[in-house]
Amino acid sequence: MNFPALIRIFMVLSMTAPSMAAEPYLAWPSKEQLRGIEHAAYACSRANSTEACKRVRQLADPLMDHSRLPERCKDVLWMLMDEAKVANNNDFRRKDTITNTARRIPRFCAKPVTKNEKLKSRQA
Repeated sequence: MNFPALIRIFMVLSMTAPSMAAEPYLAWPSKEQLRGIEHAAYACSRANSTEACKRVRQLADPLMDHSRLPERCKDVLWMLMDEAKVANNNDFRRKDTITNTARRIPRFCAKPVTKNEKLKSRQA
């Protein structure tokens, strides 16, 4: 390769680097934030009120656009948002459906533990 070709390659790479770096870092949702959605879902299943069910959708909706969350988590949140609506009959099936979906949030949405974190916890 000659020198002018290297300069062109470097210029192209330098123009694309800022666009890749411009994406903001999104922190993983905290355990408290996930617990808040879970508890709001429990309240919705018990109370069957507009306010309680609206709260679930308000808490879960911003996480649907979270770039770091896995699809399985978003699927659970989507199902919960769909189920968290006021029903004419608040029977045990409705309550169980919402409750069971809410219980899946910690399993699918919690920050994954890396090998380094496992080693540190074993050493402590």
